[in-house]
Amino acid sequence: MTDWTGFLELDLEKRQGRTVAKNVYFQGAFKVMRPIYHNNYSYPCYYLLNPGGGYLDGDTYRMKVTLDEGAQLTLTTQSATKVYKTPNKEAYQETEFHLKKDSYLEYLPDALIAYQDARYFQKNTVYMEKGATLLYTDILTPGWSPEGKQFSYNHLRLINEIYMDNELIAFDHINLNPGAQEIGGLGFMEGYTHLGSFIVIGEKTDSALLDLLYETIGEEAADIKAGLSELHIPGFTIRVLANSTQVIERIFTACHHVISNEWYQMKPSFLRKY
Repeated sequence: MTDWTGFLELDLEKRQGRTVAKNVYFQGAFKVMRPIYHNNYSYPCYYLLNPGGGYLDGDTYRMKVTLDEGAQLTLTTQSATKVYKTPNKEAYQETEFHLKKDSYLEYLPDALIAYQDARYFQKNTVYMEKGATLLYTDILTPGWSPEGKQFSYNHLRLINEIYMDNELIAFDHINLNPGAQEIGGLGFMEGYTHLGSFIVIGEKTDSALLDLLYETIGEEAADIKAGLSELHIPGFTIRVLANSTQVIERIFTACHHVISNEWYQMKPSFLRKY
C-alpha cells in the first residue's frame, strides 16, 4: 500500500545523555507536535495529531518508530481517536516499532471511540531486542448513536504482535463484531461497554510487582472486571472491563505509577491534553 491517508516516521537516538530525534517525517493527515521534555526528564514526549478530526471511510494510516540503543520515548495522542461511519471500506492503521537494546517506549494513546456503523482494523507490530522495555495501552469505547445503542459500531479488530530478537513472544487479537456476536454476553463484554488493555514487556518484571499491581487494581474501582496475566517472557498483560473510559484510565494511571516507581523510582509524566 502506497497511497496512505497519513504517514509518520520517527527515529530517536540517545545523544549526550538525552534522547533526541534524528529523523521526523510525516505527510497527509498524520502529524506530530514538537517534543516536550516533561519534568525536565532526559527523554521526550511526542503528541500525535490527526488534522482531519477522525478516521473516515477507507482511511489508511501508517506509523513507524525506531528507538536506538538506550533511547527513551513517551508517545501519546492529543485526543481520542474517533472512527466514524465506514459504509464501504474499513479504516485501517498499522504501526511498526523497532526497539533496540536498553531502549524504553511508553505508547499510551487516548481511547479509540467507534461510532455508529464504524469498521476499524489496527495492527501493531513490535520488534524488540533483549533488554528493551515496552508499555502499551489501548481503550475501546462505544460512540454515541441516535438510537442510544451501546454497541452501534460494526466491527473493531486490533492485533498486537511482539517479537523479541525476531522470535514471536506475544500475540494479542481483539475482535468485536456486534452484528455477529452476543457482544454483551459471556466471553465478550459481559455486561460492560468499555474494554482496556495494558501490555508490559520488561526484564524487571517479578512476582512482587504483579502482587502490587493486583492490589492496586482492586483498590481503584469496584464495578469492573479485571485480569492480570504473566507472560512466558518477563512481562504481563492487564485487561479491564468497565462502563466508562475514565475508570479504565484511572486504573491504568495507577498501575503506570506503580511500575515507574518500582523500576525507576520516578513518576510518569502528566500528559495534559487541555
